[in-house]
Amino acid sequence: MAEPVPSYLHDVASAYDDVAARYSELFATVLDRQPLERALLAAFADLVRDLGGPVADLGCGPGHVTAHLRELGLDVFGVDVSPAMVTLARGAYPQLRFDEGTMTALDLPDRSLGGVLARYSLIHTPPGDVPAVLAEVHRVLAPGGYLLLGFLATDDPATEVHAYDHRVSVAYRWPPDQLATLLSKAGLVEAARLVRAPVEEERGRQAQLLARRPPEG
Repeated sequence: MAEPVPSYLHDVASAYDDVAARYSELFATVLDRQPLERALLAAFADLVRDLGGPVADLGCGPGHVTAHLRELGLDVFGVDVSPAMVTLARGAYPQLRFDEGTMTALDLPDRSLGGVLARYSLIHTPPGDVPAVLAEVHRVLAPGGYLLLGFLATDDPATEVHAYDHRVSVAYRWPPDQLATLLSKAGLVEAARLVRAPVEEERGRQAQLLARRPPEG
């Protein structure tokens, strides 16, 4: 029997359905303005390509980053909780696979992925539910597989995780050390991190954590 979908995900899906077209327009070229993120995505692609196995872009939105990973040579597909976002992604990139789904209960076999990208898709998850999501990511990653996690960082590293007024739905800023600790508890080892100041329209410090499910043997 399928696990019930947490109630907050219904709200997130509805909120993104309402803004899907506008969101797609605003963020279609966002990577053009993010050279550091592009570099980290390229490094992620190199690591996963050497390992082999498909890559899931969780919270793929309209699919522009999924397509970018495909251009970097990855066997990648997208998953999003918003039906409207999935429809836009399929229309824009018909050569790629996009599925409706949630990060809390992925319809994927154990150890089936070489990599997972969760770019600003974990930010809407209530902090108490984050460990379960990371456990699900650990489940689907093959030994040696990588997770690249993007999120908004707190301005003060000593500040606890807290909600902020996101334009679409309630979201949370995380101290990178605190999220790294949760990754470790889920069995994922931090490999690298990037934290940078906001630019242009960004509303706070941007953070990326690269973590790995340890190889066996």
